[in-house]
Amino acid sequence: PNMYGRQTYDYRNIKITFGTDYGCCIVELGRTRVLCQVSCELVPPKDSRPTEGIMFFNLELSPMASPAFEPNRQSELLVMLNRQLERCLRNSKCIDTESLCVVSGEKVWQIRVDVHVLNHDGNLMDAASIAAISALSHFRRPDVAIQGRDITVFSPEERDPIPLSIYHMPICVSFAFFLQGSYLLVDPCEREERVKDGLLVIAMNKHREICSIQSSGGIMLLKDQVLRCSKIASVKVSEITELINKALENDRKIRKEGGKFGFAESMPKERITTLKRDEAPVEMTDVKETANEIVNRTETPTEAVSSPVLVAMGTAQVGEGIVNSWGLDEDEEDEPQTEDTKTGNEVLVISDSEEEEVVILNEEAQ
Repeated sequence: PNMYGRQTYDYRNIKITFGTDYGCCIVELGRTRVLCQVSCELVPPKDSRPTEGIMFFNLELSPMASPAFEPNRQSELLVMLNRQLERCLRNSKCIDTESLCVVSGEKVWQIRVDVHVLNHDGNLMDAASIAAISALSHFRRPDVAIQGRDITVFSPEERDPIPLSIYHMPICVSFAFFLQGSYLLVDPCEREERVKDGLLVIAMNKHREICSIQSSGGIMLLKDQVLRCSKIASVKVSEITELINKALENDRKIRKEGGKFGFAESMPKERITTLKRDEAPVEMTDVKETANEIVNRTETPTEAVSSPVLVAMGTAQVGEGIVNSWGLDEDEEDEPQTEDTKTGNEVLVISDSEEEEVVILNEEAQ
């Protein structure tokens, strides 16, 4: 087991939530959080493919996700993640781009997928691919009508928006290798990523079709290792696909019933406004025995020298002969002259708003 107490083939907890808008999705993979937003606009098609819509993918790493990320800088990791996301979702032809054509050679829908990393705690690729395919499945584009040369785009109030035509759902599964490939684990967290020797990312759908496969880190993998990883990936992908479908079904149900969803739903629960703390499982099988051991080992303390003296509510003092300077009457005048009974000195009480000092005068006389 690794540092989170999970086995080598276990994912961290995955949570999928949808926003108020269609095509807005947040995926939490352990402490890694990714937000995906899908949007669309009418654009002229590419000359080489006049009857196909355009898919555009953009993944961003901001300093909010990790202090290691610099703003507006194309890092190696960013380029790799963007390429991997495109390979996983565009090259696998999971979305029917021909259904996005409005007028051949003139107007097609451009579907833009923006992925923002909110918190980086390892395995961004898997989180981004889950968020992107969930958001694409959740997205609805406006309905259009064509009359001659005129194109009318209807608002959601006028006509129901139309979902995208999705053939299959490719999901990335990442495997980190250690000690030149002798150990492997699924879903590496950020600390595990730092010490890994190599990474294998397999994008697969639930029909066990491999959409893309990429190895990085320069380690030699055996054929058996890759086959083993693909078998593990197929199990993980079917589980995650089921989770995405459940989340989509729940969202559909809530929208149908007219319940609160997305951002509005999370406000009364104060999910956004309060600090979030995950529950940590604690091993409590032999707590009693451990506690008794600690108690038995401790030595009995020596007798207390003096017992605490409770002067007033909320204050206490330990030791003998300590003069108490608290509790002076507030209704006295600003600088009253009072007589000290023991020494006969004049005592000047200086009252301040924050503290009270007692200054003894006539010390030379003593």
